[in-house]
Amino acid sequence: MADSELKPSESASSTVRSRLARASALPWLLFIVTFALAIGLAWKALGPDSNNGDPLGTSLVAFEKQNRLTVFSAQLAPVVASEDSRLFGAIQSRQVAVIPARVDYTLDLSQMNRDRLSWNDQSRTLSVLLPSISIGKPNLDEARAQYLREGIWITRDAQDKLTRSNTRLAETQAMEQAANPILVNLARTAAKDAIRQNLAIPLEVAGFGDVTVNVRFDGEEQTAQ
Repeated sequence: MADSELKPSESASSTVRSRLARASALPWLLFIVTFALAIGLAWKALGPDSNNGDPLGTSLVAFEKQNRLTVFSAQLAPVVASEDSRLFGAIQSRQVAVIPARVDYTLDLSQMNRDRLSWNDQSRTLSVLLPSISIGKPNLDEARAQYLREGIWITRDAQDKLTRSNTRLAETQAMEQAANPILVNLARTAAKDAIRQNLAIPLEVAGFGDVTVNVRFDGEEQTAQ
């Protein structure tokens, strides 16, 4: 007996929403608080009155307080389909699935060192070279998945096989969608904004003046200063 849990109209609507359904930057409050605290500690230890005090040292201490920073999160909804055939093709079944997925984009700040920072004292400019954005493994929310099953008779084994197959397909499709240049650029922009804001303000407060922070990724050309 056919098992229909997702109306065709709902499936079509979900398909329209599936290809980059929602993308939003994650809250920065925890990062800002941790970053500000690190800057404060660095300023006490490496302030202008110390022989080791410099903008690079202050910034590096702040980076050392972080390990892997999530800069962006994309909410996706892959639409996939699988088929099953039994009894030499006498029993055919098909399952269409819409499985929400979240993919995180992260920065490995443990790679940050002095070679990735440079300071221009005349222009009060800090240049930061970030490592490439890492795209995480999709986190599928199968509890909120929607299914459309077609078939005269769908056995439990067939249903389990269809579900497993669609889960694998959804993960693969979510990874492909997450690599979309639009989403990657949004993640890179979010990362640059976060690093720029959370370095310029603490450095200015620490006494380095009105600081300009230029941020770029590996492989990007450096902008003229």
